Amino acid sequence: MRPASTHDAVVIGAGPAGTSAALALARRGWAVAIVEKSVFPRRKVCGEYISASNLALLERLEIGDAWRAEAGPEIRRVGLFSGEASVEAPMPKSGPTAGSGFGRALGRDVLDTLLLDAARSAGAEVFQPCRAAAIERDGACQAVRIQAGAANSRDEATILRAPVIVAAHGSWEPGPLPSQLAKKGHPSDLLGFKAHFSGSTLPPDLMPLLTFPGGYGGMVLADHGRMSISCCIRRDVLARLRGSHARERGGQVSAAETVEHHLKATCRGVRDALEEAILDGPWLAAGPIRPGIRAGYDRDIFRVGNVAGESHPIIAEGISMALQSGWLLAQELCMAAGGQAEREAAGRRYETAWRDLFSTRVMAAEAIARIALGPGGAAVMRAVVRNFPRTLTLGARLSGKTKPVPGLADARSARSG
Repeated sequence: MRPASTHDAVVIGAGPAGTSAALALARRGWAVAIVEKSVFPRRKVCGEYISASNLALLERLEIGDAWRAEAGPEIRRVGLFSGEASVEAPMPKSGPTAGSGFGRALGRDVLDTLLLDAARSAGAEVFQPCRAAAIERDGACQAVRIQAGAANSRDEATILRAPVIVAAHGSWEPGPLPSQLAKKGHPSDLLGFKAHFSGSTLPPDLMPLLTFPGGYGGMVLADHGRMSISCCIRRDVLARLRGSHARERGGQVSAAETVEHHLKATCRGVRDALEEAILDGPWLAAGPIRPGIRAGYDRDIFRVGNVAGESHPIIAEGISMALQSGWLLAQELCMAAGGQAEREAAGRRYETAWRDLFSTRVMAAEAIARIALGPGGAAVMRAVVRNFPRTLTLGARLSGKTKPVPGLADARSARSG
């Protein structure tokens, strides 16, 4: 066991939520350690769209210029591809307080590396690839035992001590940490899939919602001409489709092959966009997703990103919620004087701020997903959108795409003491 090192905060997970928190804290003088189990760059199951409401936050994190240089085109239209229908409407534009302009998409292999490099430059100490194996109370601090390399690695363990632990490891993978969620499979589970394609004919300024039997998804043009397609599909529907597809093909087929075949067979917009496209790297799979609002704080462990709460990805707000939750937490932590009572108060304030900012979009996503996944739901959505295309614009607004991030215009994130 290597000697313990002490920091002000240990952040577990270097996705947008963890690095947003780490960056905001490090730029205010906190000694921050980041623990990340994967080697970067790495791809993730993610829709990759970042709403314009984050532009001011990206500027505050000092990565705005780099993000603009890398991200795909502005998304000025929202759409619906469902069955034979293709409907479009304007994307609502953010106002001055939210960060004027339109959202854009950036691959997680690029975005996460950009954010982690910025956190490292701001002074955060990065432990990568390392996994957090345990968290235990150690006097006034908590001790995080980390192990380099893979789960079965025999490398020597390291102890990181800090009064603040930020859990930013996501909600999809079970594990030994008290902040990780227990997993139990259900036939109705939604499993996530994601792929990049080059040569797609999807209009560069359009982001369509996809609805199809058993699931929903989205498409968007991201960086370097890559088109990103992501979707969720029920476990039981996928199993049935996979068996049927295998019988048609006369042999085993992968889940990814089945998903791509299903999308093309049931959604003309997807079929047209991918007609001449080439798969760029393998399909990724993850999940099941666990939408809902969870505790944001418990015994000096603060949760950000999906582990704090997640919406159905049908509204394409996952990265936005991750970035913004990390920022919200950093604001509240920087107001705490340093004792456990002050940290607990910061945790309660953070939970309130999280709900104020995200609860509406979580509920809106739940309602939209229930319609899309319910019997005849896709047909209902097609009928409504065909007759009232601006429903798409309203839905984008309700999902939080124009809602400003609080605290960007004041000095609340200045560290106390």
